[in-house]
Amino acid sequence: MLVGLAIWVTYDLLQTEHAVVRNFPVIGHFRYWLEGIGPELRQYILTDNDAERPFSRDQRRWIYSTAKGQNSSFGFGSDNEMETAEHYVLLKQAAFPYRAPAPHGDSGEQVAPHITIDRLPAAKVLGGARGRARAFRPPSAVNISGMSFGSLSGRAVEAMNRGAAAAGCLHNTGEGGLSPHHQHGGELIFQVGTGYFGCRDEHGRFSLERLQTLVDQHPVRAIEVKLSQGAKPGLGALLPAAKVTPEIARIRGVPAHVDCESPPSHAEFSDADSLLDFVESIAEGTGLPVGIKSAVGEEAFWHDLAGLMEAGDRGIDFITVDGGEGGTGAGPLVFTDHVALPFKIGFARVYRSFAERGIADRVTFVGSGKLGLPQNALVAFALGCDMVHVGREAMLAAGCIQSQRCHTGLCPTGVATQSRRLARGLDPASKSVRVASYVRALRGELLALAHAAGVPHPALVSADQLEVTDGRLGASTVRELFDYEPGWGVPAVDPEELEVLLSASAAD
Repeated sequence: MLVGLAIWVTYDLLQTEHAVVRNFPVIGHFRYWLEGIGPELRQYILTDNDAERPFSRDQRRWIYSTAKGQNSSFGFGSDNEMETAEHYVLLKQAAFPYRAPAPHGDSGEQVAPHITIDRLPAAKVLGGARGRARAFRPPSAVNISGMSFGSLSGRAVEAMNRGAAAAGCLHNTGEGGLSPHHQHGGELIFQVGTGYFGCRDEHGRFSLERLQTLVDQHPVRAIEVKLSQGAKPGLGALLPAAKVTPEIARIRGVPAHVDCESPPSHAEFSDADSLLDFVESIAEGTGLPVGIKSAVGEEAFWHDLAGLMEAGDRGIDFITVDGGEGGTGAGPLVFTDHVALPFKIGFARVYRSFAERGIADRVTFVGSGKLGLPQNALVAFALGCDMVHVGREAMLAAGCIQSQRCHTGLCPTGVATQSRRLARGLDPASKSVRVASYVRALRGELLALAHAAGVPHPALVSADQLEVTDGRLGASTVRELFDYEPGWGVPAVDPEELEVLLSASAAD
């Protein structure tokens, strides 16, 4: 018996498919056994499939199954009470759904929700409106959100980057700098945070020269200046000295074993006017598209920014709006629960600031904050997003089990930890396949929903084609709920051009 147990433990320690089992031999199997009988336990004893937060059991099941390449369909119809539910999103499908051109003489069958797709290009050219030297059309409308090495383990970051390379999407570095773990084939968005990690001089100030060197040496496609994030908007951060390892210190350009501070605001600019000067200096120095990321609080900043951009001599290339419900990292409960507007409310106000001035098409809009589920992402596109970034959903695809121990450093699956013992359980090679599979599946479902709505691309789904229930047997369109003008939310792009792009992508 002891020999058998030893063989079992040895096998568990050496296998790479399941991080929990690798870190916790033998007893880790109970997690999968309990998960297997979970529906029965919840049906008779515990919670239902939609009760858990922040991601319900059904939502996690969909992510896990798509990440593993399994059938993500559900049987016996919906278990949601649609008519009397509040805030339930419904797509009004077209009487005659869009039929995609058949590449290479295929039968022309529609993309089914369980089929993944290799490419779903963004509807807009990033940096095209301002003629940036290195403007480009992102090959994927779904990309991986900013999650720093330090917040995530090196193995988790590597899995994300390898997955991004396989799925053909962009990988945001997060504000912790560009680490060796980001260098496994995936193209990058480099995030410049308030600490200027990776592009700071010896005094901690921003260094354009160092940023230029970094960009020249790595596959960085765009720069994102982070003003704030949904997890803890308006609040800085402190990485304790004990966690500032020599590796993290080298990547961030800070002293090792000394507290590493991320201030709450930038030292290089203090208002919308000086922000635009900062953005233009980076764009001129690197040739790259430059954008900003922010949670939405006061509206005056956005009105000022849009007003200053109206003249056309200065501007940002993209805006990533992070919802207050977002948050891959840890933060004080009062900030995660009560600071910053939720995504839909905040994004609609930002979009309005630009749409009312007729300049929304000069900006590529990116949504972030629990948008890695098809119905949430589709609402984001209808409100005016051109791309969505996924964070926690990518973590789930990489093995996260929503244990909510991110702030303790004791993540049992090795995703959000710097513990070598726990990180060992996460195999980057196998988890990268799952991240890529999840991204492809999300793109596939978004494209299928767009076709059901009668259009070739999710960005062309209008705010009139989605309704939200009020819990009293009624519903309103997204356009009515957010008081959008007709045509708002749909970019001024040629649908036939998008059809050509999608056909070319399918043929690759």
